[in-house]
Amino acid sequence: MGTYLRYAALGDSATVGLGDPVTEGWRGWARLLAEALGQTYDISFCNSAVIGATSTVVVEQQLADAVAHRPDVASLIVGVNDVMRSGWDTERLRNDLMTCADALAGQGALLMTARFHDHSVMWPMPGWMKRSIQRRTADLNAIWDEVHATYGGLRLDLGAVPDLHERRFWAADRLHPSELGHRRMARAFGEQLVTYGLTFEPPSLEPAGGLPTTWRQDLAWMAGEGVPWMGRRARDLGPWVVRRAWARPVRPSGEQSRESVA
Repeated sequence: MGTYLRYAALGDSATVGLGDPVTEGWRGWARLLAEALGQTYDISFCNSAVIGATSTVVVEQQLADAVAHRPDVASLIVGVNDVMRSGWDTERLRNDLMTCADALAGQGALLMTARFHDHSVMWPMPGWMKRSIQRRTADLNAIWDEVHATYGGLRLDLGAVPDLHERRFWAADRLHPSELGHRRMARAFGEQLVTYGLTFEPPSLEPAGGLPTTWRQDLAWMAGEGVPWMGRRARDLGPWVVRRAWARPVRPSGEQSRESVA
């Protein structure tokens, strides 16, 4: 790679930067990484991510712009919103992610992807919902494993981060990284890019430039956004779980079903 570097970011609210507020909106790990790259390279940064994006939204609304950017580096991190919805479809998810990866790698982009941690441990939730999210996350990670095996690139295993569950790394909703969490992601990918061969100083872990939040703001956010969000997910997934349970064949008395909620 020369001194001119094109970076395209695709994904959902984490890549938008939710949890890392700045004066003009949200910043986040992808922008922090782009700014660090910009200290050495003439960087062209295209962030197509949108809040609430599923894999299908990435294919239909983000991929064309990202490919048109002709990226040297492309981050593709999505799937959590798919996990949290009743329209879960592993085959569609796989097709979407492979379509994105193939198009970006076909442009010669170095892919940056992630394996996800178990989000159910971050929130108190009913057992049926916890089991559903855990099973789906495992299926999602299996697809990401296939993407990585097929197209290579760099990836961050969020589940292997030792202090992942520390409160300071998360925003009030426990779903989006805090400024420190975003910086942790940006630095981890930055260090991998240095190992790959790029020459720059990875983003610092020291807070700077963000807007600090107070416990009152966090409480207000949880009351206005966090709790209602969990309620919507429960209402969305609940009927689906009931339909799954109703559709299961009746087991003979004494036979224990090994089937788990997907």
